[in-house]
Amino acid sequence: MSVVPVRTIAELRERVRVARRTRAVIGVVPTMGALHAGHGSLMERARAECGFVVVTVFVNPTQFNEPADYSNYPRPLEADVAFCEARRVDIVFAPAEAEMYSAEAQTSVNVGEVAEFMEGHCRPGHFRGVATVVAKLLNIVAPDQAYFGEKDAQQLAVIRRMVADLNFPVEIVEVPTVREPDGLALSSRNTRLTPEHRRQAIALHEALLAARARILTGERSATELKRVAAEVIARYPAVLLEYFELADPVRMTPVEGISGPVRLAGAIRLGDVRLIDNMLVSV
Repeated sequence: MSVVPVRTIAELRERVRVARRTRAVIGVVPTMGALHAGHGSLMERARAECGFVVVTVFVNPTQFNEPADYSNYPRPLEADVAFCEARRVDIVFAPAEAEMYSAEAQTSVNVGEVAEFMEGHCRPGHFRGVATVVAKLLNIVAPDQAYFGEKDAQQLAVIRRMVADLNFPVEIVEVPTVREPDGLALSSRNTRLTPEHRRQAIALHEALLAARARILTGERSATELKRVAAEVIARYPAVLLEYFELADPVRMTPVEGISGPVRLAGAIRLGDVRLIDNMLVSV
């Protein structure tokens, strides 16, 4: 099956409307393109569970805090379409910015506390942009199921909150993080790492593993676990630690002590590349 990108909302809605005539379960995988095996795992899960799969490819300008990050974000649409075609996706929705945001648009979505800490603190307005574009995509596609990766755990929590609060009739499906053999979480930004920075990028994953190991042997102090993580990061001179936090897995608010499941999450910089990762630990 040859996949030709759909560029307009009207055409996408018509294609989905026709698919619904067969009572197909509609699945959507929202992405910003530069697709890799992590995105592939979302598509494969959607393909296994849905009769009709839409992948959106849209580099959303409203969720970028740094203009350089937005301008440098890779946009290999032809390769992305081939990637989707190989995974039997039915539609690739690749709208222009003007199709998604009219010049008169004024409405945005704020989700409250779940968006305030960690990424929300480091990237003011980021989750407003994420929530707004995901709300628009869910409204445009009207899927039964929407697929998101665990790597962006706080984003996933934000979307779950929005969907619950605004009564979107969609099931949010979480798919585990896909990693390189050395543990680095797959990210479209990994391609921008220099060879030396790629070698040191493993620092955050190792910090997560070190903190998890201490939790599993009885440590409950967030202060001590942050110290352990920072000590690991310090072994990698090219890595700048932005934050390492222990958070409630649902509310994504920091915790001082551990009394139940906890989400370890962090962000690092290597040169002009920013990477995030996280890990859920149950006790």
